[in-house]
Amino acid sequence: MKLLIIEDDRHLSNAIKETTEEIFEAQQAFDGEEGLFLAEQNIFDCIILDIMMPGMNGYEVLKELRAGDNTTPVIMLTAKDGISDKVQGFKAGADDYLVKPFHREELLLRLEAIVRRSGGELKENTLAFKELKLNIKNKTAFIGDEPVKLNGKQFDLLEYLLNNKNIILTKEQIFDRIWGFESDTSTTVVEVYASNLRKTLKKFNYDSYIKTFRGLGYMLSDNGGSDE
Repeated sequence: MKLLIIEDDRHLSNAIKETTEEIFEAQQAFDGEEGLFLAEQNIFDCIILDIMMPGMNGYEVLKELRAGDNTTPVIMLTAKDGISDKVQGFKAGADDYLVKPFHREELLLRLEAIVRRSGGELKENTLAFKELKLNIKNKTAFIGDEPVKLNGKQFDLLEYLLNNKNIILTKEQIFDRIWGFESDTSTTVVEVYASNLRKTLKKFNYDSYIKTFRGLGYMLSDNGGSDE
């Protein structure tokens, strides 16, 4: 799962990244503008957002996100503990609130709860679609009792599609999520991997559940059928 940490204190940001590394692949932003840009890509499962940052503060970042219909769960992080600050955060669209300094266990529990509420999986380590099951921890896949051989990026692509079932994911979103913003390759690699994934699933008659929206992206659909 992917976590975005928007925190200008690099020491604290690195500590959060290290604390969560067994659960999340974390990306860091050290100011509000950079954080907003990354968050708007809509590829993260959760965002940890500091309030007091130079330039664009956390409230402003969150308001922009929610105004753009971005529903990614957000935990606001601040040294302030006054009720008015909490009220302002929740009104801006925060899902939870954590006051610095905090314990490692508290952060992990908050993250686990917020992702569970939003429909993600942390403890089970499995995703399922019909008879297809992915084990996120050991990167294995089965359809029924038969193993499905997937390479690393194919597995990541199928996991991302499963986590966003019946939602169209653009090629840019998929590329940023799986290959990363700084990758030297291009979004055409998404088409290659999507095609290869379909070929792998074809022997199980599961290829038709991955729908292609030409010029836009892909979707894992409950109903197989022709592409759009």
